[in-house]
Amino acid sequence: MKTEQLYKIFRQQSAGITTDSRTVARGQIFFALRGHNHDGNRFISDALAKGAFVAITDDPAYENEKTILVDDCLTELQALATLHRKTVGAKVLAITGTNGKTTTKELIAAVLAKKFRVHKTSGNLNNEIGLPLTILAAPEGTEIMVLEMGANHIGEIRSLCSIAMPDFGIITNIGTAHIEGFGSADGVLRTKTELYEYLVKVNGVAIFNDNDPVLAGQIIKTGVRAVPFSSPAGKRLTIKPMASELNLCVRVRYQHRLLDVSTMLFGSYNLENVQAAFAAGMFMGVGIDEMAEAVAGYQPTNNRSEVRVTASNTLVCDSYNANPTSMSGVIRSFSNLRNKDKALILGDMLELGECSHEEHLRILELLELFDPSSVYLVGPIFQETAENTDYKSFQDVDSLAGYLRENPLKNKLVLIKGSRKMTLEKLYDLL
Repeated sequence: MKTEQLYKIFRQQSAGITTDSRTVARGQIFFALRGHNHDGNRFISDALAKGAFVAITDDPAYENEKTILVDDCLTELQALATLHRKTVGAKVLAITGTNGKTTTKELIAAVLAKKFRVHKTSGNLNNEIGLPLTILAAPEGTEIMVLEMGANHIGEIRSLCSIAMPDFGIITNIGTAHIEGFGSADGVLRTKTELYEYLVKVNGVAIFNDNDPVLAGQIIKTGVRAVPFSSPAGKRLTIKPMASELNLCVRVRYQHRLLDVSTMLFGSYNLENVQAAFAAGMFMGVGIDEMAEAVAGYQPTNNRSEVRVTASNTLVCDSYNANPTSMSGVIRSFSNLRNKDKALILGDMLELGECSHEEHLRILELLELFDPSSVYLVGPIFQETAENTDYKSFQDVDSLAGYLRENPLKNKLVLIKGSRKMTLEKLYDLL
């Protein structure tokens, strides 16, 4: 079946698209995707029994009156998304980078929603499957899509751009992450810059942090049309951090206006995300008061720069993921707080390849700012790296949980940071 025919079914007869038979809703189209460790075809009967309108398969063995056979399920899902992006006609702003993608996406979406009908990436559905699903969920009348793009290998951003066809793009920063997939720091740089290269081809616009020499250099190298954070509407805009405890507060200066904005985000490392939101909003004509209201009202979730107060402690929950850039940034912000009763729970940073030991050593050097008795390290990499130090280290999160049950933390300001697979959120109920 041709993509255009399938799209007609999607628009006129279905209740949306899913790739998960466990959560399929009545009337949805089920795409039976195949991966390294799963085969969606095995769940076609389950999806249909739950009320799926039809199932899409690329295996002739599963072809019947309730399935549609295509050459490749994933390719068809992506083609369908591109067709929907064209049909809806919304402008697309793509966001990628090593750190801050999701927070920047959420802030920008909140700012632009003050003027436009905005559709944004849900959670972190930002890969070759999640991005098409996000686009296909965009309702009629959407004016701007704010789409997050993640990558762990060279060429992935280029591929995602071909699906989403962005008009505008932001690279939050370029740091050290997923080195195993990229091969080197240069591989990270090349991959993230694929967004700028795409924008050059379509005469799009990059909104960029002109205080970041790496990004500024790539803007010059690619020749992409560019709008700097410092003057997104042709006039000077400055956003600087103000002295505050825990939550980031900023002072915004634009022409004759001066605004102090208190955010619900922890840490000065979120400053660039806030700057990106103001720059994108100003470039697209949102009023400065409306932008300030949106930024101040954004409530972080999903363990990203999130402050939680429990009966025993105050927690800085930033355990959704971690790499050397984000880990060092949050540690520096945490060290600057005046509160003396601090504790740090840090989990391994994964997917760093040959750089892993060296990068964990660098984090240990940063920890010299703290009393060793207040540091708890989790995971085999940190445990090995910290073998000859005074830090408390644990093989896994369950080992630390057992320790905390016997030795609970009380009246502390606790930072929790680590890679997603370390599951440090299991500790929250003990803190």
